[in-house]
Amino acid sequence: MSTDNRQLRVGMVGYAFMGAAHSQAWRTVNRVYDLPARVRMSSICGRDPQKVAEAADRLGWDGWTTDWRKLVTSDEIDVVDICTPGDSHAEIALAALAAGKHVLCEKPLANTVDEARAMAAAAATARGAGVRSMCGFNYRRVPAVTMMRQLVAAGRLGQIRHVRATYLQDWIVDPQFPLVWRLQKDKAGSGALGDIGAHIIDFTQYVTGQRITGVSAITETFVKERPLPGGSSGLAAHVDGHGSADGHGPATGAVTVDDAAVFVARLDGGALATYEATRFATGRKNALRVEINGSLGSVVFDLERLNELEFLDGTQSATEQGFTRILVTEPEHPYLSAWWPPGHIIGYEHSFTHQMRDFVEAVATGADPQPSFEDALQVQLVLDAVARSAEQGSSWTVVDPELAPVAA
Repeated sequence: MSTDNRQLRVGMVGYAFMGAAHSQAWRTVNRVYDLPARVRMSSICGRDPQKVAEAADRLGWDGWTTDWRKLVTSDEIDVVDICTPGDSHAEIALAALAAGKHVLCEKPLANTVDEARAMAAAAATARGAGVRSMCGFNYRRVPAVTMMRQLVAAGRLGQIRHVRATYLQDWIVDPQFPLVWRLQKDKAGSGALGDIGAHIIDFTQYVTGQRITGVSAITETFVKERPLPGGSSGLAAHVDGHGSADGHGPATGAVTVDDAAVFVARLDGGALATYEATRFATGRKNALRVEINGSLGSVVFDLERLNELEFLDGTQSATEQGFTRILVTEPEHPYLSAWWPPGHIIGYEHSFTHQMRDFVEAVATGADPQPSFEDALQVQLVLDAVARSAEQGSSWTVVDPELAPVAA
């Protein structure tokens, strides 16, 4: 890390949806929080020279490159931020860690357990040399979610008995929606399971402090063929290797990931849990909801009301019990002391600013940021167990407890 003015010089790979969200957070974090290091947005990387140059200008980066290998080995970069499709996470992260760069990698950590194991092992080794790494599960940084965890940790819910988690979207309901990379297993690893299911797996394990130990799952692909992006000829379909066309209509290709995943699970503290992740919930745009029931109370979070919690204190008299709406905007609430007066709500983008705050603070002070690559590997093991259970006809499948070794 550069010691001049305590700078952290960031290089980011990828500039689409997540790249824009991360850029906004990198631009904002030092303007909101007093941190022990100042971020410099040094370089952004993408494959198309014109598009990445435009992105650098629009998103606020000093420079750009089309060669991620040059970026991760540059002496002018301290942190590598990975915002690419999952098929490149492992290669970029391993190269960056080997080059002594701190790494922030978007979720899910990788496309396969083997890749995630290799990344966690490399992160553990790099940690011994003072190199830090973190996986970007941004919903942990929603203030209401952090408060939800605090309520559970303080024993306000008692023994956790039930967890219900859903993440509902509808952006591919139209069968004419094109075959983008998120619908191709070789690029995305899985569909709704890894894309949004990973979020509710990490969310519930983070809030409860418990790990999923076993699952029984079903998955479904509702639309199995989709038009190729920009494709209109039969030749395009055959060159693609798995498409079909009649020579007159648009070329199509096979959807090779799940559209929806539903599973039941058991947590290591004894709780029963249900999970649903789908991109076919017509009318639902980004509906993440988690409810936790315990022996002493319950708590509910809804991302579409992300400044609020519903909390029921079961120790109160039955004549006074009922779910209380808590508006999580007080300066004493997590992350909020640097923002607006009470009652002035914040939004989705703030979760990324909070993520960068925690990451920068950890790197600058030599602490280990969370969630670690080992934490993200555990999520990957759950994703793998869900996929295996679905393939085996909903059979009960134990989550592999073997984690990558952690450096001493």
